Amino acid sequence: MGSSIQIRNLSKTFSSCCALQDVSLGIQSGEMVALIGASGSGKSTLLRHIAGFIAADAGEIAVMDRVIQQGGKIVPNIRRLRADIGFVFQQFNLVGRLSVITNVLTGVLYRTPLWRGMLMRFSLADREQAMEALAAVGIEQTAWQRAATLSGGQQQRAALARCLVQGAKVILADEPIASLDPESARNVMELLARMNRERGCTVLVSLHQVEFAFRYCSRTVALHRGCVVYDGPSAALTAQMLAELYGAAVEELFDTTPDSPAITMAAPPSRLPLAAA
Repeated sequence: MGSSIQIRNLSKTFSSCCALQDVSLGIQSGEMVALIGASGSGKSTLLRHIAGFIAADAGEIAVMDRVIQQGGKIVPNIRRLRADIGFVFQQFNLVGRLSVITNVLTGVLYRTPLWRGMLMRFSLADREQAMEALAAVGIEQTAWQRAATLSGGQQQRAALARCLVQGAKVILADEPIASLDPESARNVMELLARMNRERGCTVLVSLHQVEFAFRYCSRTVALHRGCVVYDGPSAALTAQMLAELYGAAVEELFDTTPDSPAITMAAPPSRLPLAAA
């Protein structure tokens, strides 16, 4: 099994704040890994560096054995390399005035001729693929609605459908369930787990509630003040260990809503098939 993500000695400082400190991390192809930490621990910053959105001060990142950045510089062909990287944002990153299917079709812009992309003239094959992706995430009936009319959970499903039509081999999800109700959060995590299991996508998902890391990810990486303080089996993490790592901030990591899954409720994800996109 090859490496999907390789990070070596990554550091980043914003003004006087050290966001990442000498981070080294490797994620194998086909893994689904949780990235946890309290607010300000560096989770979002790390994901954005992996995607090549931000240049580090030092260190190197490679995705699918191709260098994304090194020595404080992002490689010139980063847009082409991002074709293999799907990014799921906490706030969905959809264009509200456009239809759901058009938002999903933006996932194929990298392989669409410029004039077609500017006019939103997508091919019939692309449109069929987008409809299949929407069906795969269970919201095909919303295809012609404006994205702004969807619920938060539906918008995040549309974002996942966009990754499907993109054909992403690596999915970086930046707190994708942070603003969702418990049921929608579970649905989104189920979809990520199925994409990982059935399509072989490597998934690195940052989470603010550790219950979901226990339930869906066999491996967890914990950040604290920009440093990796734990990297190992999710099952080996205990409440005491988390309290020692995060102190008073540990309360931020646990969802206290009545419907949230408890650590002891580590039931496996459903085995429903994910339709081909």
